[in-house]
Amino acid sequence: MKLFVGNLKHETTRDEIQRLFSEEGEVVDVAVPTDRMTGRPRGFAFVEFSDDAAAVAATERFNGYELNGRSLRVNEAQERVRTPRIFQGGGGAPPMMPPRSKPKGSRRNLRARKRSL
Repeated sequence: MKLFVGNLKHETTRDEIQRLFSEEGEVVDVAVPTDRMTGRPRGFAFVEFSDDAAAVAATERFNGYELNGRSLRVNEAQERVRTPRIFQGGGGAPPMMPPRSKPKGSRRNLRARKRSL
């Protein structure tokens, strides 16, 4: 079972998270996503347990737990729904459309073509 751990301080390390959550059971993996531009941690992590009972116990124990001055938010991780890149717009923007092709030739030739029409 995989847990989402939110509201982490950016300075919190993977080892700190693993040490804390291993108090409740065997931790299989800890993933701390980083920002693509800065390389800094994004303030959340995913902790995977080998046993579902240990994950439930960790959720109950560490949800609201204070770590490095922040109150953690812990719940079961939800599967991310993936959409094709072409349909992803940012902030409500319409989907990306392919650019219109420009007419070929120099400006002089284009003006000449327009006059002949």
